Amino acid sequence: MGGRSRKAPEEGWQGWDAYAPFYDWENAQTVARRDVAFWERLAAARDGRVLELGCGTGRITVPVARTGARLVGIDRSSPMLARGRQRLRRARLKNATLVRGDIRLLPFRTRPGFSLVMAPYGILQSLTREKDLQATIASVYRVLRRGGLFVVDLVPDLPQWDEYDRRTSLAGTRGSGTRITLIETVRQDVKRRLTIFDHEYVERKGRSRKVHRFSLTFRTLSVPQMSRRLENAGFRIQAVLGDYHGGPWDNRADVWIIIAEKR
Repeated sequence: MGGRSRKAPEEGWQGWDAYAPFYDWENAQTVARRDVAFWERLAAARDGRVLELGCGTGRITVPVARTGARLVGIDRSSPMLARGRQRLRRARLKNATLVRGDIRLLPFRTRPGFSLVMAPYGILQSLTREKDLQATIASVYRVLRRGGLFVVDLVPDLPQWDEYDRRTSLAGTRGSGTRITLIETVRQDVKRRLTIFDHEYVERKGRSRKVHRFSLTFRTLSVPQMSRRLENAGFRIQAVLGDYHGGPWDNRADVWIIIAEKR
């Protein structure tokens, strides 16, 4: 495994506080808004409150709230939430609330329950231990009302990423002349199904230079593996999609989406 001197963070939530200032800049160049309309349609079709796991900076929260959905977002990272709350204030949206908490033990009452729980863009892959995934699925089941949907979006290509060391992955400007460069190392721990990204963000403005280093770790299960865990927790798999437009899934699909219903 590449980069043997570095270890994967023990917990999947580690690194996200440091990532907060760069998350939106990076995602604007990668995933952008290609999944947003999917979540908007799902939320608009549900009658009742919506919960977003790992709401972060509000990339999904704000457009979904604009559909009129009554939305609660939860995230563990205070710096990410601060950016999300700022985004909501700018949008003047009163129907969305952001809460700091742990998705493994959701701090919500069983009743009235949520009609939809969204797990966008690989958030469940940040659960690097099996016990954490099991706890999260059970917690979601508890706060969903009967007939409610748990929709999971997995990033399928993480285990297939080639390992490399200190590659310049992205470069560009932000704000008033700040130059940002992402130097990235990718490592695979095949036995534990982990993909580790060692990030080094370099900010330059004039003669000033700042370096920010942190790691993000993801654990990837296949669609059948994740589906079995959902079914074992009491969910019924309603559909498995291979894109954000309702297309069929197979192992080669660019997107893995599981729609599960609480029985």
